[in-house]
Amino acid sequence: MPITQNGVELTVAISEKAAEKIKYFAEKDGINDDVGIQVAVKGGGCSGLTYDLKITDGATFTDADKVVEQHGVKVIVDKKSYIYLVGTELDFSDGLNGKGFVFQNPNATKACGCGTSFSV
Repeated sequence: MPITQNGVELTVAISEKAAEKIKYFAEKDGINDDVGIQVAVKGGGCSGLTYDLKITDGATFTDADKVVEQHGVKVIVDKKSYIYLVGTELDFSDGLNGKGFVFQNPNATKACGCGTSFSV
């Protein structure tokens, strides 16, 4: 089932915890206002596709990008990555089994053990 906000389907939803970590890293990079994260899919990894994240100024996007704001962070997805990421949730884990951003992608049919690559 797609993730929606106010009746609009979200390309990538982010948890509050992920948003707080994104803001923390953005502040370390000198970005205090209009925080954004570019989420993309690139070829590579042991399963064929890999996730790519880049914290950026929230105004850094083109008209072709899908942009949704959640928890004070603009999530920016390029046109090519959109089809692989619809309905994905980005969370942040700081548990004993690993630390970092975690993708829950309903489109992935197979994923590697470390969770950084997938196939559809």
